[in-house]
Amino acid sequence: MDEPIMAVEGLTVKYGSHIGCKEVCFDLYPGEVLGIVGESGSGKTTLLNALHGRLEPSHGTVKYRTRMGGMDDIHAMGEPQRRLLMRTDWAYVHQNPRDGLRMAVSAGANIGERLMGVGWRHYGRIRDNAVGWLEDVEIDTERVDDSPATFSGGMQQRLQIARNLVTNPRLVFMDEPTGGLDVSVQARLLDLIRTLVAEKGLSVVIVTHDLAVARLLSHRLMVMKSGEVVEQGLTDQILDDPQHPYSQLLVSSILQI
Repeated sequence: MDEPIMAVEGLTVKYGSHIGCKEVCFDLYPGEVLGIVGESGSGKTTLLNALHGRLEPSHGTVKYRTRMGGMDDIHAMGEPQRRLLMRTDWAYVHQNPRDGLRMAVSAGANIGERLMGVGWRHYGRIRDNAVGWLEDVEIDTERVDDSPATFSGGMQQRLQIARNLVTNPRLVFMDEPTGGLDVSVQARLLDLIRTLVAEKGLSVVIVTHDLAVARLLSHRLMVMKSGEVVEQGLTDQILDDPQHPYSQLLVSSILQI
């Protein structure tokens, strides 16, 4: 079996007396999609942000396997090293695409900026790559010079995905990537994400309130309640035969999440 790309041990985040997440442990493997589900306030997004380095944990470790092969604790890294990871190895797809795009520059520039951030300097190559990625995410390439502000919500989300994946990251964090979109738009976006994840062998951690999204995209599932992981395992296993009472409530849709 491959070695894990990320190993999490005892991860806990506290806000004063409030616990955002508590004693979370798991390994994530190359090419694996891990879904995190639970009702609002369950700690899903807190956990995602602690994994990404946006939140400092109260205790516990998040270790990442770098391209050199070593497992480094991301919260013990220097800020320059962590920023480099975020430009190269990692990507973060926001629920609201406007949080992940620069709305004042063109669609092509949104993609090109990330390439320039990792050292690309040839304008022609950058533009060609941006056009290729627009095609990959099903945006009309003639819109390469258009502002994202003129795009629909679904197109903005696809552009955000292109901007994030252009540097060939190994690990992608997704926070409710289909939230707020119409059902038909969601379906197209989910098909796109699933295709890109498979083709590029990405490891993904995805937070979602939608169990249908979790079933479609994730190989493994973690169910959170009040900051704790109450059940984890293969996605189909948990959704078809949940063991914890809270998981059973989620699956039976008694709880509105």
